[in-house]
Amino acid sequence: MSEKSSKLRSSHWFGGRDRDGFIHRSWMKNQGFPHDLFDGRPVIGICNTFSELTPCNAHFRQIAERVKRGVYEAGGFPLEFPVMSLGETNLRPTAMLFRNLASMDVEESIRGNPIDGVVLLCGCDKTTPSLVMGAASCDLPALVVSGGPMLSGNFHGVEIGSGTAVWQMSEDVRAGKMKLADFLEAESCMSRSAGHCMTMGTASTMASMVEALGLGLPYNAAIPAVDSRRYVLAQQAGRRVVEMVHEDLKLSKILTREAFENAIRVNAAIGGSSNAVLHLLAMAGRVGVNLELQDFDTLAHDLPLLVDLMPSGKFLMEDFYYAGGVPAVLRELGNLIHRDALTVNGKTIGENTREAPCWNREVIREFSQPIRERAGIAVLRGNLAPSGAVIKPSAATPRLLQHRGRAVVFENIEDFKARIDRAELAVDENSVMVLKGCGPKGYPGMPEVGNMPLPPKLLKRGITDVVRISDARMSGTAYGTVVLHVAPESAAGGPLALVEEGDEVELDVAARKLELCISDDELGRRRAAWSAPPPRANGGYQQLYIEHVLQADHGADLDFLLGCRGAGIPRESH
Repeated sequence: MSEKSSKLRSSHWFGGRDRDGFIHRSWMKNQGFPHDLFDGRPVIGICNTFSELTPCNAHFRQIAERVKRGVYEAGGFPLEFPVMSLGETNLRPTAMLFRNLASMDVEESIRGNPIDGVVLLCGCDKTTPSLVMGAASCDLPALVVSGGPMLSGNFHGVEIGSGTAVWQMSEDVRAGKMKLADFLEAESCMSRSAGHCMTMGTASTMASMVEALGLGLPYNAAIPAVDSRRYVLAQQAGRRVVEMVHEDLKLSKILTREAFENAIRVNAAIGGSSNAVLHLLAMAGRVGVNLELQDFDTLAHDLPLLVDLMPSGKFLMEDFYYAGGVPAVLRELGNLIHRDALTVNGKTIGENTREAPCWNREVIREFSQPIRERAGIAVLRGNLAPSGAVIKPSAATPRLLQHRGRAVVFENIEDFKARIDRAELAVDENSVMVLKGCGPKGYPGMPEVGNMPLPPKLLKRGITDVVRISDARMSGTAYGTVVLHVAPESAAGGPLALVEEGDEVELDVAARKLELCISDDELGRRRAAWSAPPPRANGGYQQLYIEHVLQADHGADLDFLLGCRGAGIPRESH
């Protein structure tokens, strides 16, 4: 074994000249690998979330091949491996339930195999945080290649965006404004190429967070999935990760407090998904960075909205890429960004974006001429959310950001679906719709049901928004005056569980207040009479999840997964 190869983690598998080395090399050679690949080349794992059940990631075979090409060019040995793929569009009861499970898959797959560095192939919403969380718990050299957004949708001559158009058109059908045949036709018009949501939904948001954190190469977030430059970036990533192994550039050197602050500020400027709150908190927890829910408000609530993308604006990710993408936003944020934060290409984020051009000021505005003056996530507190709740003001109706109204209460999602279309439902434009039982423990998994569809009786009157409150999430493609992530959740005995039909609820975003307008004595009486609902799981992973999941204000990770466990060499297997 050479001195160079002995420094590689993989040499503990492939470097031996004994029985164990024979076993590791020999069985790998049945794939046709020549002997010299096992002698001192960094082994690069390509962590692939390809799945035909995850349509956002269904093109990852081609991306993986381009990564391999780059690894070989740089003198590395690429080995692809699969992990659980999380598709928000198909996976029930919610992909969020399995984010932590997938992160465990990633972590143990990396640690248990002869891997010196890893490229993480991410696309749909939860694949990005789950892969980063798992890799961060190992702390090897790693970088992310996102799958890229779909091309812009086009329906009857109008650009439509994934998710956002679904919510809009669905409401129009329920209101009698759109024919069902047209609604069904729009399916193919919206999703017309490989890639993830082309709105600034959670997938595009998390791809942008990857870039803001320094985990991806410049322009990773916005290159369309079918653009040839996406494959160029994948090949460059393969080359770069080999260099990262030689430099020992680990994730812990990139995922610093400053990097997370950069990401929080970029999320505000791009009108990013509220789901980023949960995922960034969980990612920080894996590397021991002290990030708190309040940081999202303190650091970024007063920042302007600079990117005019759906659901907060009118353009789509394809336009964002042509306009200059995340580098242009980072440059526009100027000294609000920690410009000395290190990135995976070995340069600082300031060096990467110092000359970043903006080609379209309609899509990416100047800091002095924003779309909205204040766009970051607002963190609300009060007797209804002692541990906090969040709202995305850039997607809300301004007049409803200060509101007091009568609660229309749904005890769970089944109750909501059974009653929301009934003509006799006692609801009007001043009501506050409250949904319980949809938090991490209660659903389980915290689904994207917080943007509750409005009752047809209101839609037919032209009412398109009311205040909605829940312990759930909502899709990053969604919009409305929607209060989310109420903590503690109702299933854990949070005050949300105690709201009754007809109670007055007060929302005041400027004051960061979310209050149930009843006396402390009445709240105490209700709490004493409350009993926890039976868990909606019977063994297996879901039971483990319910028993160990943290609340939303801590990122909804599992308590025993916090922290970095490193990538020490496991015991021999024979």
